[in-house]
Amino acid sequence: MKNKKKLIYQLFPSYLVITLVSLFAVSWYALSFSRQFYLERTQVDLEVSGRLLEKQVTALLSPLDEHAVDALCKAAAAQTITRVTVILPDGRVVGDSEEIPANMDNHRDRDEIRDAYQGETGVSIRHSDTISRNMMYVAIPLYANEALVGVLRTSLSVSAIDDRIGGIRWRIAAGALLVALLASGISWFVSRRITQPLEKMRISARRFADGDLSHRMALSDIREFSGLAETMNQMAAQLQQRMDEINRQRGKTEAVLSSMREGVIATDMDQQVISINQTAASMFSIPMETVFGRSILEVIRNHEFQEFLNRSLNTGESVESDILYHHDGERIFNVQCTPLMDSQKQRMGGLLVISDVTQLRRLENMRRDFAASVSHEIKTPLTAIKGFVETLCTGALDDREETRRFLTIIDKHVNRLATIIEDLMQLSRIERDDEIQQIGLERCRIADVLDTAIGLCADGIAEKGIHVQLSCAASLSGCFDATLLEQAAVNLLDNAVKYSPEKSTIRIEALTVGDEIRIQFKDEGMGIAKKHLPRLFERFYRVDKARSRKLGGTGLGLAIVKHIAQAHGGSITVESELEKGSTFCLHLPAERI
Repeated sequence: MKNKKKLIYQLFPSYLVITLVSLFAVSWYALSFSRQFYLERTQVDLEVSGRLLEKQVTALLSPLDEHAVDALCKAAAAQTITRVTVILPDGRVVGDSEEIPANMDNHRDRDEIRDAYQGETGVSIRHSDTISRNMMYVAIPLYANEALVGVLRTSLSVSAIDDRIGGIRWRIAAGALLVALLASGISWFVSRRITQPLEKMRISARRFADGDLSHRMALSDIREFSGLAETMNQMAAQLQQRMDEINRQRGKTEAVLSSMREGVIATDMDQQVISINQTAASMFSIPMETVFGRSILEVIRNHEFQEFLNRSLNTGESVESDILYHHDGERIFNVQCTPLMDSQKQRMGGLLVISDVTQLRRLENMRRDFAASVSHEIKTPLTAIKGFVETLCTGALDDREETRRFLTIIDKHVNRLATIIEDLMQLSRIERDDEIQQIGLERCRIADVLDTAIGLCADGIAEKGIHVQLSCAASLSGCFDATLLEQAAVNLLDNAVKYSPEKSTIRIEALTVGDEIRIQFKDEGMGIAKKHLPRLFERFYRVDKARSRKLGGTGLGLAIVKHIAQAHGGSITVESELEKGSTFCLHLPAERI
């Protein structure tokens, strides 16, 4: 922004400029008049000097006596600073008071000589090439028997005039300087007299602007300024009353908005933010002081919000919808937008009320998915059981071999149902115990837990000829629920065995890394595609559903491992590459373990 000048620096220069311009105009006129006066006087003097020599020179030109003419010129100018020159009608110089005529140029083309040839008195001011000075020339025509016999020219250096004018110029300049200094002092005094009361009022007005409405302006002895100060003091008192009322109302409003769990954003008709509460600012990770006056798109950076608000502003109706918002993960906001009215019941913008329903929607989806998965997992064996029972009831009991085969299949599906129910009950029990912190912690060696898990999976390991390598320091121990940790190890090792090829190697390693203990299960199986990894620990989620059921999986094993790790304050991660195998790692905090 362009810097603004103080009033005194505008008044004082104005007065000073007016004074200086006036002095300059007067000085310039005086100097111009003086120079013109001296030039006119010089012209008259030169013409008089020529007239005095006119008869003598004319007598020497008819008949022509060049030597006598030149001598007369030199003699006439010997006691003066005037130069005298005699020129014939053909322009040849026959006499000059300062130069030898034979050495001088032809003067026929000189302005003053041409005028003299016309019978007029020629006057010219120009530079002389002969003596290299600016000269004033006055040329008088000479007649004998009414015939032009020559021209008598007198001249004087203009430098002498300039010297006289220079002296006058310095005297005028000195006087002008004194007047300018005096005028400057008077201008400064008058300017200060005007601006001092205004400067005091400016300082007081600044205190009003900074919120010090209790301050009062001092009254000046100038009527106009005193009246303005009284008016400003009354305005400050009224503003103080209104500001107190506004602050009370604002405090109430902010207290209500701050206590709300929902985010609230108010915008004008141009979708510029005019108000926001702390909850909304926290939802979108934005500082409150930077959002006012900015568009809703700049603040939230989500086109769905902008379109949602635009629909409400255009129709004037209340609308509600769930909107996905991506910032540090995906979040779901339930947004309600209603028209914002002013005191005259005119629409002035929109009011957004925002609720974070991410967890609620996620739980709803999990509930639906869980219900669907449980129904599917239970319905499949029940359907098979029902089919075989119906077959037996229709006469298959007579065939003992067929009956035995059917009963074997029914028993397999019953066992599968029992396993699913047992896993669900165990998962529920782990979640419940974790919530109320009732898992049984005791100091045990991790090597013992892993050895027990390997023993429980020994049949599957032996059947496929798999070699299990265990790397765990015998001294590595901690406080944990040995039964739960053993269950997690069994589930991870059982999965590794199921999905590993025959004669392969499974490596189990337990070690301390920083402030945690890591237990890794690394197999050489088929691997898992990256797209499946984020959902791998969800209940009933399978990468290959047909193969999983064939191998006897319920889809709950990894979910149980995840909740066991969380119950101990840890986590479970997985790294996998197709055709190269997978690595599952339990992360357990060392300070708890």
